[in-house]
Amino acid sequence: MNQIRLKSESTTKQKVVSIGYAMLIGVSMGVAAKLVDVPGINPIFDSIGGRLGVWIFVAALISVFSYSPKLAAVKILVFFGSMLTVYYVYTVLFLNFFPERAMVFWGICAVVSPICAYIMWYARGSGLLSNVVAALPVTLLLSEGFQLRHAYLPIHTHYYLVPILMIIYLIMIIVLLLIIPINKKRFLPILSIAIILSFIMIYFNVLGWIFGGMNGVL
Repeated sequence: MNQIRLKSESTTKQKVVSIGYAMLIGVSMGVAAKLVDVPGINPIFDSIGGRLGVWIFVAALISVFSYSPKLAAVKILVFFGSMLTVYYVYTVLFLNFFPERAMVFWGICAVVSPICAYIMWYARGSGLLSNVVAALPVTLLLSEGFQLRHAYLPIHTHYYLVPILMIIYLIMIIVLLLIIPINKKRFLPILSIAIILSFIMIYFNVLGWIFGGMNGVL
């Protein structure tokens, strides 16, 4: 895989610091997600934290800016592990609520995430495979963003948030397309692949089939 992307030289200290930052981001986002998941908070924040998009976005950036694919896998496991630990420890200890189904589901996602991070690291390389990998998080954002048109239906609660959420998803997509590829000429190939894959995902309702009722938009 070295022909796609070479590992960066790093010291043990740099790796430890890098993992520490991933844990800090995870803890911070776990606390933030819990704080916005309460009545009275602006629903836009809860709507963002309760969907996949922001987590895919952050995880993709953490992965591609790691020194190696193995370190990316470790950092993402630490990121999701710390985030979910903070979120559910607070839920169980302070709110006396034990969402067993959700905890098991997202726990499985956290266990699988290092494999995704290892693969995602190669998105900042070169070649067709690198373009396909770089298109994956964009594909998921496009798919979930498109399905936001069904959010809050049929109750229409907070339906006014849909355009705002779509703009936020568009911003995340643009950021990934601009930041991930080193060669900016890859912008169009990556976007083209993402659009094709997202059409397939939307047509077969892949997100709905995988996540079902675990995600607010589905």
